[in-house]
Formats: sequence, structure tokens, C-alpha cells
Amino acid sequence: MGFRKKQMLGFGLILLFLAILLSFMLVMLNDLKSSMTEIVENRYEKVQASMEIRQLFSRSDREILFAANDANKEERAESLEIINENHSLIESKIAGLSGSLQRVKAKQLLKEFETQYASYSITEAEIIQKIKSGNSSDDLSNLMDDQREKRKKVISTMDEFKDYQEGVMKDTLSNSKQTYEDMIGFVIFAVILSILVISVTVVWMIRSTSKDLQSITKVIKNIDFKNLSVVPRIPVRTTDEIGDIARSFNDMAESLEAYNRKEKDFTDKISEQNWIQTRVADIATMYQRIVDVEVLADRFITRLAPMMGASIGAFYLKRGKGEDMRFVKLASFAGDGEDSGRREFRMGEGLIGQCALEKKSKVIDDIPEDFHLVTTGLGEVNPKSIVIAPVVFEDEVVAMVELASLEAFTKLQKHFLNQVLDTLGITINNVEGRMEIERLLQESQAQTEELQAQSEELQSQSEEMQAQSEELQTQAEELRMINEQLEERNRETEEKSKELQVAKQNLEKQAEELKLSSKYKSEFMANMSHELRTPLNSILILSEMLSDPNDSKLTEEQQEFARVINSSGQDLLTLINDILDLSKVEVGKLEVVFDEMNMSELPELLHRNFDHVAKKKNIDFIIEKDKNVPDIFFTDEQRFQQILKNLLSNAFKFTEKGSVSVQIKKADEENVAQWIQTKGASNWIEIKVKDTGIGISKEKQKLIFEAFQQGDGATMRKYGGTGLGLSICREFAKLLGGWVIVDSEEGQGSTFTLFIPSMPEGFKNVGEAIAASPEVAAANHDEPAAPFDSHVEPDVLIMDGINQNMAKPFCNKTVLVVDDDHRNIFALKNALKHEGMEILTAENGYECLELLEKGNDIDVILMDIMMPGMDGYETMTRIREQSKFENLPIIALTAKAMKGDREKCLKAGASDYVSKPLKLDQLLSVLRVWLTN
Repeated sequence: MGFRKKQMLGFGLILLFLAILLSFMLVMLNDLKSSMTEIVENRYEKVQASMEIRQLFSRSDREILFAANDANKEERAESLEIINENHSLIESKIAGLSGSLQRVKAKQLLKEFETQYASYSITEAEIIQKIKSGNSSDDLSNLMDDQREKRKKVISTMDEFKDYQEGVMKDTLSNSKQTYEDMIGFVIFAVILSILVISVTVVWMIRSTSKDLQSITKVIKNIDFKNLSVVPRIPVRTTDEIGDIARSFNDMAESLEAYNRKEKDFTDKISEQNWIQTRVADIATMYQRIVDVEVLADRFITRLAPMMGASIGAFYLKRGKGEDMRFVKLASFAGDGEDSGRREFRMGEGLIGQCALEKKSKVIDDIPEDFHLVTTGLGEVNPKSIVIAPVVFEDEVVAMVELASLEAFTKLQKHFLNQVLDTLGITINNVEGRMEIERLLQESQAQTEELQAQSEELQSQSEEMQAQSEELQTQAEELRMINEQLEERNRETEEKSKELQVAKQNLEKQAEELKLSSKYKSEFMANMSHELRTPLNSILILSEMLSDPNDSKLTEEQQEFARVINSSGQDLLTLINDILDLSKVEVGKLEVVFDEMNMSELPELLHRNFDHVAKKKNIDFIIEKDKNVPDIFFTDEQRFQQILKNLLSNAFKFTEKGSVSVQIKKADEENVAQWIQTKGASNWIEIKVKDTGIGISKEKQKLIFEAFQQGDGATMRKYGGTGLGLSICREFAKLLGGWVIVDSEEGQGSTFTLFIPSMPEGFKNVGEAIAASPEVAAANHDEPAAPFDSHVEPDVLIMDGINQNMAKPFCNKTVLVVDDDHRNIFALKNALKHEGMEILTAENGYECLELLEKGNDIDVILMDIMMPGMDGYETMTRIREQSKFENLPIIALTAKAMKGDREKCLKAGASDYVSKPLKLDQLLSVLRVWLTN
């Protein structure tokens, strides 16, 4: 029989006896519970109820006696009320007892009590009636006697009922005790019997399994717990549970052997960690009381190299900042004069400089055979391994350590080096801080000594002043006379001060008027932009349509006239923008945004925009850029390119033959300093624009930078222009922190030199962000166009390429033009009708809303912003409030083009935004996008 079956049989017998014992105990406990419930919940409650009835009865009896003999009228009424309440309570309790009684005798006694209490209640009611009616004491006395007789009977019956219930409760309690004693005797017998059965079963189980267990015990005793690398195995002879134990023991033995191996590995790691911590603590102790960084470097490399098993080492510390930053060797171990490594290096120079730049350690094991660095008395030895490691403090490399060894560095040594370098950066910072404090302390001591000498000198001077004080006293009288004269003058001064105060108030008033005048001027400039651009919009659109050789029905001469009109309109638009730019510069509200630009792309950009001009005039165009010019430069790219455009445009305009050249190089800061302050810039560049044109005379070289002035300014001048280009160049250069100078001789050509700083943090002298005033922002669109004209519009070309495979997107499309200017309506109507579109027009927002309500099938809306009655903003808002027009494309058009208009239009509900004067290609591209979408 298997061990499992033996256990099942033995424990089955035990459980059987326990189940029988438990069953008998539950039966007896249930009887005991019933008896106790009878006592507590039944008999006790009945006895308690009878006691409460008797107490209520006795209280009512007392109240009757009190009401009949001693009470006044108010007390009598209160007593009668108590009697009635007690009567109700007694009847309710009698009813409760009647429902809970089960024994016949108890019911008979309660019935007898009810009858007697009813008779007593009748007599009690008569007494109460007599008391209320105030009858004679004789009648009342007779009733009271009768009441006493009946009360005795009631009390006697109630006592008999209570005694009967108490007797029943005592009998029940006696039965419960007997049941308890019987249960105790049975439990004792059952326990003794269970012990005997269990003992016999256990002895049988032990004898049957002891033989196998003894063999297991013998193997376990032979285990050497001090050496668990080899654990003996138990031979498996059976397939029962004992056999399972043997197999499990064998598995455990294998686990113990594996654990023992892991424990040895862990012990080795702990030993290595202790080795590291001991040496780290040794070096940390060495840091104490070191106040010089060179001493620290020497002691550190001297202590570290032997610990690392290195044969040679060097310690480099960072010196300087910015471009002057370098790492200098402060100490070495087993060095050989100048031959033991470099004296200094910069960030990124060589392998050690690259490690400093990347902030990473590097270990070199593959070292060439001809690399001899370690020297002995007998000669030079080739190292087997080199380690280069940075010392980092607050994410900045402050020092570099390089070690070389005749043996390869172990993993433990590398880990130890990382641990040491983690704290070395803090130590270097602390030592340098202490050196700085010591330097300041020495300066303070020197100043203290100097102050002490000055104090002694002041003391001697004080003695001299004491002597002079006597002389001053004699002069005091003279001063008193002078003071009287000064008081008279002070009164005169006060009167003049009042006059100055009045003058100051007048100046402040004039300043306010000047500020208001400047505001009116700004508003005038913005409105002038709108009024000039509105008619110019129609001129440019219609002239562009007429000059199209493919669609126009005009003669070639008439088309040329249209092209001249369009070109003149473009020149007029450029003039308007130049005037408004210059106006904003004058009031100091032109927006300047400093950001990085790629200087390596500048030559290609200049060639792309001016090669065709040079080719047309048959002159050479040369661009030279030095290699030391930084690729990344921080400035306002738009203003920077505008300056170059103006300078090159002037050079080509005044050059009939020869060449125009551009030279870009890094400027010498000392040379720049003679023209402008150079503080705050990381570096400067110098751009020379040189031509072989007519040149400028000396007396006119200052005049050309003034607005509306030209070198050729006579009424019979040969060259056109407004004279604003160079003025704008110099003002833009000033805003960018630079300057423009000219060097020229009449008839020999001119050289304009632009000095521009790289400002990563912006130009703080004029503020980091000079916000453009909305009143003067008319010339700058929210999306500024590139300063160099692009002859190819990529977006338009992409759309045209797509549309080659599609039908015309404008055919059978309906556009609603909303504009209060009939000239613009006429121009747009003809231009769009030419594309095959159906045109609806409205002169204000109200007419627009009416046309939409009529249910016209409108595909897109061109919305002017400035209109009488209801402007474009309110009209777009009302359209978007209607869910059926939620996806209707609305393109906002405006000639004022104030800063922030784009965001304001989009917020009001516009799908896109185009500023006037419109470019027909641009407008058609926008329409094509929204109509195809």
C-alpha cells in the first residue's frame, strides 16, 4: 500500500470519528440552545411583562387615592390623565401576553386577571366620575372600599401568574443543566475513544513508512552544509510519495549546488565593490585640505595611476571660455618631460578632444606597435591599453584624465574610474571656489591695510582741520553775511523755479500733442496705404489681363501699353512700401525678429535673383565668400536680405559696363569698432558691394543716405528712382545693430560696406522684440514676402501640375464678390468671368447676407474687409453662425493689411486671406485650392 493510501485511510478514520463526535455535540447543543431560548426570550419576557403591569396598576391606585383626598383641581386633572394612560398601557400589555402564552394554566390565570381587572376598571371609572362631579365623601368612601377589595384580588392573581412563570423558568433551567452535564460526559468519552483510534492509526502509519524515511535521513545526515558545491543524492526505489520526496530532494540538491555557485559569484562581486569603495574613500580622504587645483591634479593622478595599474597618466583642466576655451595639462604620472603627451588641446581636437566634446569615456586596446609612450630606465615600452575619460560637473566637462597601462584595463578598474570621476568634478569646483575665495580674501586684506593707512592719514588731516576750524569760526561771520545774500538769491531762484514749472507743464502738454500728432500720422499712413492700394488693385489686375498675349484681343502695341501700365503700378506699389517702411523706422516701431539663417546659401540666393540682371546689362556679377564665415548667423533675415537687395539694385542701376562684385568675409572687430559699438555680438561679418559705375563725389556721399536724395539729383538726371533705397539700407542696418559705409570716387565706381553682427540673444539695446504698431503696419503683411523676388512660385507650379490632369476647376462655379469699390468689382468680375465663373456681387455685408438667404448656389465668397454699414469681420461671423454655410469657402481681401489682420480674419470665419493689391495668379491659386477641396 502506498504512502498516500495509508495516509488517506488513517486520516479517513480520524475524520469519521470526529464527524460522529461533532454530530452528537451539535444535537445536544441544539437542545441546550432551545432551553436557554425558552428561559431568556419567553419566560423572562413574560415575568418582566407581569412586573410592569403590576407597577402600572400600583401607580394608578396611588393616583386615585391622591386625587380623591389631597389634590387640588389642577393636580386632580393631571392624576386622572396619568390613570387613563396607565389603563391603556395595561390593556396593551395584557393583549401582548395573551398572544404569547402557550400553556393552559397560564392562559387561565391571564383570563382570570383580565376579568378581575375589568371589574376593577369599572369601579375605578365610577370613582373618577364621582371625583369629577364632586359628590359627598360617604359615597366616595364606599366606592374606595370596594376598589380596595378588587385591587387585592387583582394583585393576588397577578402574583400567582408571575410565580407560575418563574416556576416554569426554574424547571427549564434545571433541564438545561442536566443536558449540559450529559453533553460533557459524552464529549469526554468520545475524546478518549478518538485518542485511542488516532493513536493506533498513527502508529500503523509510522511503522509502515519509517524504513523509507530512515534511508532518506541517512543521506541527509551525510550532507556537508559547509560545502554545498557537491550534495549527495537519495536513491529512488519506490514510485510512491516517498519516491517523490527522494526525487524532490535530488532536485533540491541540484538547486543548492546552483545557488552555491551564484553565491560565490555574488561574494566575488561584493569583494570587487568593497575594493572600489575602499579606494574611492581613500581618494575622497585625499581631497581634504587641498586649496590649490594644481596640487589636487598632481595628488589625484599620482594616487589614481597605481590604483588603476597604469604606467603613465596625464591630467588636463579646462581653462578659458568661448573660443578661448582649452584644456591644459596640470599634472602627469611617470611622464617624460615634453614627450609625455600634449601640453594642451581644444574641444574636438584629437581623440581626447572628441571625448571631451561627446562627454564620453573611451578605451583603446588596439594600439599600434610603433606607439611608444611608457619609458623606463632601459628604454621605451609599448602600452597595451589606453583609457580617456571626461570629468563632468553639472553637465559640463571641467577636466580630462588619460591613463595608459602595460596590461589591458579590467572591467573592475573601469568601473572604479567612473566612480572616482563622478565626485572629482564636484571637488574641482569646490577647490576652484576656495581659490577664488582666497584670492578675494587677499584682496580684502590688502584693501584693509590700505584703508588703515588712509585712516591714519585722515587722523592727521583731522588734526589739521581742528586747527582750521578756529580759522573757520572767524569766517563764520563772513558766511552769515553771505547767507543773507544767498537767501535773497534763493527767493529769486524760487520765483524762477515756478516759472520753470509752468514751462515744464507747457512742454508736457506739447509732448502729449506731439504723441497725438504721431498717432494721427500713423493712422494717416495706414489709411493712405488702403486708399492707394484699392485703386492700384484694379490697375494691376486689369493691366495684367490686357497684357496677356494668349487671351487679349488687343494689338501688340496696345498690349505693350498694358505691360507699361502694370510695370508702373508695381513700381508705385514698391514706392508705397518703401515710404511706409521708412515711416515705421522713424517712429521706432518696425518689427525686428532675430533668428538663425544659413549664410552658406547666400551666394546661391544672390545669383538666382541678379544673374538675369547682369546678363541683360552684359556685365560681370562676381560673388566671393571666405571659408571662415560661419554657416549659422543670427539676425533678421528679411531685413538683412532687403539691405543686400537695395545695395545690389543700386549697383546694377548705376553700372553700364564692367562688373558688380560681392565679397563676404568675417569682419575684424577692431575695424568695426571705429564705426559702431561691438558689445553683445558673438561675431561680425563684412559684406562689400563693389561696382564700376559712375561713382559718387565726396560732397554727396553723406547726402545719399538721406530720404529722397540721390547722387544724380538734377532735373535732367539720367537715372530714375525715389532716393529711398540707401536711406532704408542704413536704417535697417542700425536696427540690426550694424552700419553701412561708402567709399567712392566719381567716375571710378563705388564700394558699399555692410557691417552686421550675429546676435543669438537679440539686439538688447533696442529691446528683444520691437512690436510693429498696428497703425503703421500697412506695408508689412502678416506673412512677410521674401525680400528677394522669386521668379517661380513653387505652390502655383505644383497646383498647375496637378490641374493639368483635371478639368478647369472654375467652370460653372459661382463666386460672390463682396466689395464697396466698383473698380475692384469690375476688375474681379472680368478676371473671374474670363476663367468661366459665374459672378454675383454685393456692395456691403447686408446685401451679401440677403443673397445667401435667397438660396443662390454659391461655391466661394471673396470678402472685402473695410465696407460701410457692416464690415467684412461681422459679415463672416454672421455667415458662420448658420450651420448650412459652415463649410462655404470665404477668402478675405483687404488693402489696409494691418498687423494681426490675418489672425483676426481667420478668427472671424475666413478660410484664407489675400492682401491687396491682388496678384491674379495668387488669387486664382487660392481659389483653385478651395474649389478643388
